[in-house]
Amino acid sequence: MDDGQQTRAPLAGGRRLVRWASAVVVALVIGLVVVAWLADRFAPETAGPVAIADVSSERLLALGSVVGLAAAHDTHAWLGLPYAQPPVDALRWRAPRAPNAWVDTFDALAFGPPCVQLPSRLGGVATAGPDGVVGEEDCLRLNVWAPRLEPDAIPSGRERLPVLVFLHGGGNRWGHAGLSMYDGARLAGRERAVVVTFNYRLGPFGWLSHPALRREADDPLEASGNFALLDQIAALRWVARHIGEFGGDPNDVTIFGESAGASDVLALLLAEPARGLFHRAIAQSGSTDSVGRVEAEAPFDPEAGEGSGLRKSSAETVVSLIERSGVVPDREAARRYAAELPDADLRSFLRGRSPSEVLDAYRDPDFPDRLDVPILIRDGALLPEDDWLEVVAAGRFHRVPVVLGSNRDESKLFLSQDPEHVRRTFGLFYRILDPVDYERRARHHSDLWAIRAVHGPAQAMLAAGHREVYAYRFDWDEMPKLLGVGVELSQLLGAAHGFELPFLFGTFELGDPLVDRMVFREETRASRELLSQRMMDYWGEFARAGRPGRGGAADGVAWPAWAAEEGRAGALLVFDAEADGGIRVDRSQLSIDRVIAAVEAEPGLDRREKCALVRDLFARNGRARGSIPVGADGQPCPDERGDPL
Repeated sequence: MDDGQQTRAPLAGGRRLVRWASAVVVALVIGLVVVAWLADRFAPETAGPVAIADVSSERLLALGSVVGLAAAHDTHAWLGLPYAQPPVDALRWRAPRAPNAWVDTFDALAFGPPCVQLPSRLGGVATAGPDGVVGEEDCLRLNVWAPRLEPDAIPSGRERLPVLVFLHGGGNRWGHAGLSMYDGARLAGRERAVVVTFNYRLGPFGWLSHPALRREADDPLEASGNFALLDQIAALRWVARHIGEFGGDPNDVTIFGESAGASDVLALLLAEPARGLFHRAIAQSGSTDSVGRVEAEAPFDPEAGEGSGLRKSSAETVVSLIERSGVVPDREAARRYAAELPDADLRSFLRGRSPSEVLDAYRDPDFPDRLDVPILIRDGALLPEDDWLEVVAAGRFHRVPVVLGSNRDESKLFLSQDPEHVRRTFGLFYRILDPVDYERRARHHSDLWAIRAVHGPAQAMLAAGHREVYAYRFDWDEMPKLLGVGVELSQLLGAAHGFELPFLFGTFELGDPLVDRMVFREETRASRELLSQRMMDYWGEFARAGRPGRGGAADGVAWPAWAAEEGRAGALLVFDAEADGGIRVDRSQLSIDRVIAAVEAEPGLDRREKCALVRDLFARNGRARGSIPVGADGQPCPDERGDPL
């Protein structure tokens, strides 16, 4: 063996030793992380500390005396207050009734139960009962945070505080106002405001239009089938009647909601019974998506075109419930049975089904852990029958100051959970299968979301002459590589759907402890806290003044209205970390035509691939009007049935 061979041999052995040691370290890290993940996921839920009433929080409402607790950030909190009677038994699928008064002091020390839903770790409730269902039907409760004051120091008259009422997200199918990510203490304490969160009925318990129920209704509003929206209006009525006892101003109420909660905010702008119950509105990542009454009620018939109901219309789910009950031998017999059943008997049958039976009938056959429910029904009484953007453009909405916003990478939250695009190991380690395609889809889907959430509604309001419209985009993505190796979280998630909420409430929680630890690292704490404080200040200034201005700071960035002049690109405020440009003004001219043009211009895709991308975009985001030509030949892309999109 020569000197070179002698030198190379120990070097090779050293490299093998380093590789072996590295593999051991990686394996140990993976093992520790998996153990931590399993501990988080399967740890039994334990009761928190016992809440102790704070005597200085006692307030006398028209309903009775109530006492809360001392909360963080020098606030009081009153939790689990009923704003309506329990919608159970004969009140299932009825409009909410005013709550009953109480005699003894009400101890508002714990959140009320979540409304009935399927379990979900992000934005919902993770642990289901033995029947696979979360929550209770007796769930119409709200929570109040206000600056901590003695009873004789509660503001009155012109000194009363602005009120911020939050509508939680979750697709109108899951979610819970009692999640720690929605803790209103910091927002209330920092902005010296009263913050309210509340539950509302979800899924088929909140949205069900059926002729038998309509014929029972006391009025056209109850007959709308939009029971969740009626719950939200009932909560706002409670605020109007009682929030003054907490120091809040019933004439200065700002509603703000995220995702489905933002869609509901946009619906409340159109709902006549909500007029005067709020005075500003903020819609974070919402849309004007809705369904017509025929879609919500009629039997499913894909050949009927506009005369068909949806796959889970009330006609179809009633048949499913009858078939599953075993009173008939098959689905065709169930269809005949449903048609012949008197209204009173059908209502009795429906109200006799358990929550799990009702939810099972609405499970999406392609994704059984999700519900397929017609949401926000254009009934013609509570909500207009016509296209909502056309209704707004015609000026038929509540002309209050409005903030509209979206997150730069909305769709990455959902793409990251799609096995067609991301491979997961142990449900924890992620690998993007095609990074170029992933970024491409995320960009176009997120642009379409911004059109639905911001550009469409803002332009419609502008067309109606409404100038008090402000827009934002949330861009924060200061995230590390996942566990220090592999995919970067800024690429996997970025400024994803819902990621502005931890900043707005200052909780830095997304609903899953392990996700929180990965996303919100200690090294970004200072910059996160600064951005969070500024966002709260802008929301607080909007609630106080009806315009966000400079967020109450003399040196803050001025937030301009959406469009000062016709024909100009809409102005929006970008929320980002200082290292990535900070808070700044940008302008945008997104439109469906521009998204289609961007798909047409995608390099490296042939027409077949572009059409597949268009189908994916508009299957999830609603069809554009008319045909969509893609490719040099200018031919429209077909849908799944071969019809032009």
